[in-house]
Amino acid sequence: MRRRWLWMNKRIFSGPFLVFMLCGTIIPLGVIAFYGMTDRSGNFTLDNITAIATGEHWQALMLALGLALISTIICLVIAFPLGLILKDSRLGKKGFMVFIFILPMWMNFLLRTMAWQVLLERNGIINQVLGFFGIPALNIINTPAAVVLGMVYDYLPFMVLPIYNALIKIDKNIIEAAYDLGASHAQVLAKVIVPLSVPGIVSGVTMVFVPSLTTFAVSNMLGGGKVNLIGNIIEQEFTASSNWNLGAGLSLVMMIFIVISMAFIEKFDRNGEGSVI
Repeated sequence: MRRRWLWMNKRIFSGPFLVFMLCGTIIPLGVIAFYGMTDRSGNFTLDNITAIATGEHWQALMLALGLALISTIICLVIAFPLGLILKDSRLGKKGFMVFIFILPMWMNFLLRTMAWQVLLERNGIINQVLGFFGIPALNIINTPAAVVLGMVYDYLPFMVLPIYNALIKIDKNIIEAAYDLGASHAQVLAKVIVPLSVPGIVSGVTMVFVPSLTTFAVSNMLGGGKVNLIGNIIEQEFTASSNWNLGAGLSLVMMIFIVISMAFIEKFDRNGEGSVI
């Protein structure tokens, strides 16, 4: 009787989640798939999907892949040493430093990007400070460099937190045993710490690469319309051109990268060691 009561309660409490999955995931995906595989007359076609191979779309995809890859590498290079510093810092200091990294995530995404727009513009704060010291102005606004900078700033916490979470789960006895066996600091880092932190690295890389690849807000604001990524093309098809079919077809192509990222996480982080939570 008790088991049956628990089973009934589980079904009742899972109801809101199932409704959310239906309305927030399954139905929207079904709508995107329908529009992506039909033309404006409702006839089945794959032209909207294969359009990714055309000149403008392919160029935008390659640029998005390149900038996303650069942003991910920069985030990884910055995040791993920071994770090590956080791991070895004192408890009180550690909590404060983690709070500093999480703090920007509480601020509106667009406001953070707009702040960099103000900082990087030709008469912005950064160039005013450089001019005061007689240093040439930094003219990177409306360039791919500005977009990369915005991506790194916006998504760096998503790289730091999974790596830090994986590092703090490493048993200190394993590291001490490696030192007792005569391993150097470099050997411990390369053969113990890095391999055991792979789940966090994979999670962080995925959490940075995918949104960097699909973003359009950062490139709109820091690229000034001169840096067209695939996310900008899709956004324009849905809004300016009102061509939902083409926009949905290109979105289906981008979902391939999401599926690949999920497969990587499943392969390298089966136990959830790199999870932020």
